[in-house]
Amino acid sequence: MNKSQLSRKLGKLQGFVKPKRSLRQYMTPPSIASELLWTAFMNNDIEAKIVFDLGCGTGVLMIGAALLGADVTGFDIDPSAIKVAMKNAQSIGVEALIYEMDIESVKGFCDTVIMNPPFMVKGGKNDKVFLEKAFSLCDQVYSIHNSHTRDWIKKFAKSKGFKPDLISTREFMIPHAYEHHTKVKGQQRVDLWFFHKV
Repeated sequence: MNKSQLSRKLGKLQGFVKPKRSLRQYMTPPSIASELLWTAFMNNDIEAKIVFDLGCGTGVLMIGAALLGADVTGFDIDPSAIKVAMKNAQSIGVEALIYEMDIESVKGFCDTVIMNPPFMVKGGKNDKVFLEKAFSLCDQVYSIHNSHTRDWIKKFAKSKGFKPDLISTREFMIPHAYEHHTKVKGQQRVDLWFFHKV
């Protein structure tokens, strides 16, 4: 499977049925998910590795990792999103193990973390919680963050002993999902990151 084939498969997955605004739930676009996963795959951080997806949502990243040969486990706080993720995994033909829990409660060890945490520009609260947890679980982390947080992300990663490598910057298309949205579609500029322990 190549990157474009992976993107096409991920494009068939179902999104959030009733996204929760409080959790900033947006399905990761297949092209962005496949780029992040393919980079990890080419770095030998996916195939035959134990991979955790923190805040797995509808399962796009974890299913993509499974398609590339990972032994993947997802974690999410939202039971309705987990139901969609399980259905998505079944429809694509991969096994899914997902735990319903708050990210701060995740314990254990893995080879690689993949994640698309909720975007929160002001204060970077979500970024900090997710990154701190990811850094405590493994030495290789692949993550997506709002580009406005770039300087903070770099500084925070270095303070935790991780080297931040910017993979690319992409436009993240956001559908009209919540009442406060005024456009049919919006977009958010995001950075795709690879963090590795130094």
